[in-house]
Amino acid sequence: MRKNSGLQGVYSPVVTPFDATLEPDSWLFVRHCRWLVEQGVGLAVFGTNSEANSMSVGEKIDLLDALLDAGIPAARLLPGTGCCALPDSVRLTHHAVNHGTPAVLMLPPFFYKNVSDDGLFANYAELIQRVADDRLRIYLYHIPQVSQVGFSLSLIERLLAAYPQTIAGVKDSSGDWDNTQAMITEFAADGFSVFAGSEPFLLQTMRAGGAGCITATGNVNPAAIVRLHQSWQDEDADMQQSALNAVRGIFQEFPMIPALKAAIAHYGASPDWVRVRPPLTALSQTQQHSLVERLAAHGFSMPGL
Repeated sequence: MRKNSGLQGVYSPVVTPFDATLEPDSWLFVRHCRWLVEQGVGLAVFGTNSEANSMSVGEKIDLLDALLDAGIPAARLLPGTGCCALPDSVRLTHHAVNHGTPAVLMLPPFFYKNVSDDGLFANYAELIQRVADDRLRIYLYHIPQVSQVGFSLSLIERLLAAYPQTIAGVKDSSGDWDNTQAMITEFAADGFSVFAGSEPFLLQTMRAGGAGCITATGNVNPAAIVRLHQSWQDEDADMQQSALNAVRGIFQEFPMIPALKAAIAHYGASPDWVRVRPPLTALSQTQQHSLVERLAAHGFSMPGL
């Protein structure tokens, strides 16, 4: 029987603030992470919505250190450490493990397309051997519509067979419920944690035996998403899910990362949050006003921010 860290709950791929020179703003970052932890959300820093692939390994290490130095519990962190270059993945993963994070979330090396399962297996095998730490727990990050490189069920099965103590779970951001359900059916009984990639799939995931969700809108609507995760067996669970879907739908009317930042800027009275690092572009003033109006009409708020 496999044994692993078995993470559960709601995690946010924390958006990264940038200052006027487009350098990461560690003070704003720590402040937002503190608010998220207060709402009961785990911190999947350096995810897609963190603009992680527009950041250097050194910048990520510095931000991780800033969180830990500020007293953010390492146990609340699930840092993204998957890079295109194997040495970068090893360096970032090693740093995270050495600083007490319970697990890491790993994209596959995604620059080369149409790579084989043999090649992906070799990448993870080499990384595990180089990190060489029994504490390492890896959550695979499956987002094939973006990365164009994904994890087949057979590859997951092969990784689990070879590294049963290390391969701990998956974030399925494919948006394909049949795939998420298949991962749960095939692997969850043995302790493999399956996270949906967005909260519209949260209730289905919990009812099927999954672990929770790792979702962009955890940055802005954390308490409501956490509540559903904790009360998914209650009579009002479907109503809660519908309310979450409505908020998510508003954000999806805009480019997601700039919209998340615009909301944080507005509700946190911190205009510096609107910045994104190129090649992304911020919402226009018209878009920002439209987003805020749509959210206000829905009664949305971010209390305590």
